[in-house]
Amino acid sequence: MKVKRGNSMSKEDFLFMTIYAVSTLILWFYNVRLGFVMTCFYVVVAFSKIKKVKLSGEEWKKLQMLSSKVDIAGQNNLVKLPIPVLIVSEEGNIFWYNEKFHKVIKDEEILGKDIKTVGKELEVRSILEDKIDTFSYVKVNDKFYDVNASVVNISESEDKESIIILYFIDVSEKYAFFNEIEESKESIILIEVDNLEEVIKNTEEDKRPFLMAEIEKTINNYGQNLNAMIEKYSSNRYVLSVQNKYISVEMDKKFDILDHIRDLTIGNKLSATLSIGVGTNGGTPQNNHKYAMAAIDLALGRGGDQAVVKNKDRLFFYGGKTKEIEKRTKVRARVIGHALLELIKESDNIIIMGHINPDLDCFGAAIGINSVVKMFNKKCNIVLDKVNSGIKVIYNVFKGLEEYEGTFITSESAKRQITEGTLLILVDVHGIDYVQNKEIAQISDRIVIIDHHRKGANYIRKNILSYIETYASSTSELITEMLQYMVDNPKLKVEEAEALLAGICVDTKNFYFKTGVRTFEAAAFLRRAGADTIEIKKLFSNDLDKYLKRAEIIKSAKVSLNIAIAICPEDINDTIIAAQAADELLNITGIKASFVLVQKNNEVFISGRSLGDINVQVILERLGGGGHITMAGVRLIDTSIQKVYQKLQSEITKYLKGE
Repeated sequence: MKVKRGNSMSKEDFLFMTIYAVSTLILWFYNVRLGFVMTCFYVVVAFSKIKKVKLSGEEWKKLQMLSSKVDIAGQNNLVKLPIPVLIVSEEGNIFWYNEKFHKVIKDEEILGKDIKTVGKELEVRSILEDKIDTFSYVKVNDKFYDVNASVVNISESEDKESIIILYFIDVSEKYAFFNEIEESKESIILIEVDNLEEVIKNTEEDKRPFLMAEIEKTINNYGQNLNAMIEKYSSNRYVLSVQNKYISVEMDKKFDILDHIRDLTIGNKLSATLSIGVGTNGGTPQNNHKYAMAAIDLALGRGGDQAVVKNKDRLFFYGGKTKEIEKRTKVRARVIGHALLELIKESDNIIIMGHINPDLDCFGAAIGINSVVKMFNKKCNIVLDKVNSGIKVIYNVFKGLEEYEGTFITSESAKRQITEGTLLILVDVHGIDYVQNKEIAQISDRIVIIDHHRKGANYIRKNILSYIETYASSTSELITEMLQYMVDNPKLKVEEAEALLAGICVDTKNFYFKTGVRTFEAAAFLRRAGADTIEIKKLFSNDLDKYLKRAEIIKSAKVSLNIAIAICPEDINDTIIAAQAADELLNITGIKASFVLVQKNNEVFISGRSLGDINVQVILERLGGGGHITMAGVRLIDTSIQKVYQKLQSEITKYLKGE
């Protein structure tokens, strides 16, 4: 709409400008800064009104023509304002700034550039949509500013044009003051020597005192370097109170004390490792201690030899370079077994659920728990929505057993069965994003977790019993141990024993990986229960078509720096075959780790495997996955396989560089 010709301001405009001027004048007495900003804004609005009166049928053009349209007095007012001022277009392009801002940018030429070159926090779209009008602590060069934004309409046409005026208030001193306060606040660090008992037992007797003294000396020196209050409250546990500024330094150094402790060699055959939990920015010492407890629990649950920093709701992970060490005591298995037995007896019904796309370990673990529950005549069901090729053969075996009629149910059926007396047992999974059905986990109040994967940040916290042991080869191994304490002389069906043994075999790659003394003890028990190794071998047999597909994937692999990455052809979308191909790639000389990507509908899956030198769990965890040092996976939704491939390469590069 064009501006009408005229020589005087309309009554409405005059009344508006008068009220605005009086309001601005009053504001000066209550808030000088806001009054100043409003005065600057008044100058721009007044100039706009005057121009509309004097212009005859002309529309305002974009403000890149501002210098030709602003009268000398108005231009001087903007140029000589005592604070830095910047004007940008709706698109976020800079086309004017005053003398003060010219000094801020130190003569750098920024006209025509995007506003984000000044400050990444400055969001033009948010300003135009009235979502935000103030930005705090925007760093420009070596100073910090609070930025106030004003939107001015410069056109009355249907497609209104606007400009954004940004006022920069120097708050560098304020920022430094508050930053000093934040850095001086106290955080809590909890340190635990993961394997002190095992290390001492495997050290020459005459050198044990020297090793223990060196470990303690290293930790005490670490605390002194941080100017911390350090207290030893157990044979292998320490608590430190540290200023926040030292936490930032340690995060930059990636908690190198982990390496120092691991490198100690005084007659010890095993390397000592630490687990560190840091709680910071909790507001109170009590909250920081809670954060630190949660962090060290997470570090221990992920296998130790790492530091976890919990900053309110954010988690940061460092370390995790060594393999888990098998614990030889079965005390915890007995305690957990008895506790689970009591929960089963108290429950009205039991529902067992595994992870998405269940494998033989997940299926075998579910069968093992079901066998115990049935011994106490409790109603028990296993949630199974889809039967994939990995468990199809063994599923058909149990589907044909009379005792298992009605045992397998869908997620929808399980939801209808959940009551206050229902016990939900999650096997081979602990993360909410990986359970077979999220809603079942969310509506259940009584949850038990049994798993052997390294604990991730999204683990289900509302559980009443958790048994996550990363040293174990498989969940089937854990359950095989437990059921021996839950029932005197347990009588397993041959098919049940074979399901559990198959679960152990698949996760150990036939006893090659993560195999300890207790793994063989569990296998021996199952063998005595009637498990036939020939029958289990049949479960792993493949038809010719699958064998050829696996060979095709291996053929497409590209190897760089001892790491092989393969992308499945478009006609191959079986995640089981992809995982098998990742295993096969490790049989090739020189390959220390392998990753196989497969696209299935709108999802991309990655199977990662390694021989232990490269931590595939840390790499895939950055993409949202998890697992173990030698075996991990991730599922990504609504993306292309090429984008995932690029992300994977980027994370591998960062890992190899030690970032």
